[in-house]
Formats: sequence, C-alpha cells, structure tokens
Amino acid sequence: MQRIFLFSLLLFCLTQAVGQPITGVWKGRLKSANLELKIIKNGDSLTGNSYYYNSRNNYRRYTIKGYFDKQTNEVIWWDDELISAESGSATEPSLHVADFNCPGEGKIKLDGSSTVRDNRAISKGELHLIKIDKTQFPDEWDWVIDNYTAGASDPYVIDSIGQLVLGPHTFPEEKLPAAPASAPIASDKPVAPPVAAPSVHGPGKLSNQEKFATRQNKLQMVIPVNAPGIELRFYDNAAIDGDSIAIFLNGKLIKEHILLGGEAQTIRINTADLQDDNELVMVAENLGSIPPNTSYLVAIVGHKQFEARLFADEGSSALIRLVKGKSMQ
Repeated sequence: MQRIFLFSLLLFCLTQAVGQPITGVWKGRLKSANLELKIIKNGDSLTGNSYYYNSRNNYRRYTIKGYFDKQTNEVIWWDDELISAESGSATEPSLHVADFNCPGEGKIKLDGSSTVRDNRAISKGELHLIKIDKTQFPDEWDWVIDNYTAGASDPYVIDSIGQLVLGPHTFPEEKLPAAPASAPIASDKPVAPPVAAPSVHGPGKLSNQEKFATRQNKLQMVIPVNAPGIELRFYDNAAIDGDSIAIFLNGKLIKEHILLGGEAQTIRINTADLQDDNELVMVAENLGSIPPNTSYLVAIVGHKQFEARLFADEGSSALIRLVKGKSMQ
C-alpha cells in the first residue's frame, strides 16, 4: 500500500508539473520582505516582474531575467531593472536559485536561496514561493499569463510586452564619429591629428588588479552551467575601436590584454574547476577611441548558447555569474 501511495503521489506531481507550467504568479517571503513574482517562460529564458512589498501601495518593482532547466527543474532568475519604487525602504536587487517542485496537496512551489545580485558573498536567506491564482499587482503581464496556453506564449508577443513594460529604452551604445562633410571647409587653423586608442601601459596607469579592486561590479549576465566545460567568446560590440579587456574569475586574473575585434577571443573553463557560484568579471583596460568599452559575449555551454552585451568603463566592470546546476555539483 505504501508503494502504491508513493507511486500515486509521484504520478500526481508529474501530472501537476505538466499541467502547471513555470509561467504564472508566485507568492512568498524573502527574509522580512513579501515577494510576488510573475514569471513568463520564453523558450529556455524567463522574463516578468518581481514585487517586493509591505502593502499594495508600498512596493518596489523590478523586471526580471532568468532561465529554466526542464531537465533538472532548476530555476535561476534575477532582478534586472528597477521600474517602480513606491516604497521608502531601498533594497539591493537579488539573484535567486530555486527548485520547481510539487510537494503534494495540489501545491506547486519554488524553494531555494537568494543572494545580493551583484555580490554572491552576501546571502539574502532562503526563498520559499508558492504558485497562486490571483495577483495583488495587476500589470502588463497578466494577459500573457491568463492566455499563455492559448497563443500568448509566442516569443513575438512576449518580447512586445517586455518592451511595453520597460517603455522607451536606450542602451549605452558607443557613439560613432560623425560622417565627414562631402567637401572640406577651407581654414587657416592647423588640423589636429587623429587621437589613437589609449594605451594599457605607461607611467601612472593602474594595474588590472588595481582596476578590478577599485571598480564597482555590475551584474549583466547569469549563465547556468550544466556541462563539463564552458567556452566564452568575446567580440567587440559595434565599431572596432581598440577596446582591450582583462578577465578575472573569482578574484583571480586569468587573462589580460585581450584586444577585441571581429574575430572571437576565446577562453575555455572546466566546470570541475568552478565553485557552485562563480564571479567572472570583465575589466576595461582602456575605453578604446569610442567610449565606453563594450563587448559582445557568446557563451557555449553544452548544446546551449547564451549571448550578452557587456559594458565597462573607468567606474564599473561587467559581472557575469556562472552558476553550476545540480547535475554538475
């Protein structure tokens, strides 16, 4: 009888997991904060909103980004952009790693842990969310959630709603020089020579270790690692203008003087050499001739590919977190 009960419970959970997708509204607590989360699955990626609140009129709203691994039922997501702050209490944006599970009694849960988004060393405690039917915070994602199985799961629809949530949005693009006039204007003033890209060497220059230690790390990408190794390919983004970078892994310099161009600059990392949660930091050695220092990252993990545009300057470095999945731990 006990085996029959356990088999029935397992069958129920599997049925619930199929019938209850990760897309939906989730509610719970993170330390002293109440959290309502709206997750929308878009391929392997996740988008949506998170609400940290004391009451319906006192909350902070972030857009979220993340990934869902249907083979391990592991969910990784983080607070991306703060789009509404109806609360006097500021909180650091978070990164969450949780299991999508069915403990029985018709409940679907997300159980895991959280850290400060830009600093894995600062824990925000355990996370426990349960899937609910009704939201306290109506927004643009409600229609997608309600109609997800009836066509609203289309990536074009999801991307369009995502742009609507953010409103007018511009990336910190490199500003290209203005095109020269068709005919030069005569002038008696001497013409200044073109400015070369700044050198990464020379008197008074900070070392890459000093730049790493003194600049703020800003999270720009989280990559789940569920394969024996990861291949990182760095390219210059937009104009090729002499951008040069250094890469640190968990505080250790692993490669420097990487000149970005049209051809990939590749770094390979063995998963066995990684911790469960890792910080990969891209430090700008210079800003090229067209600031800021921008790169385009393509990460190959097994059969999956992740892409991101990374930005770094004299005040901040690009942080990428590499989080090992359960199967690799």
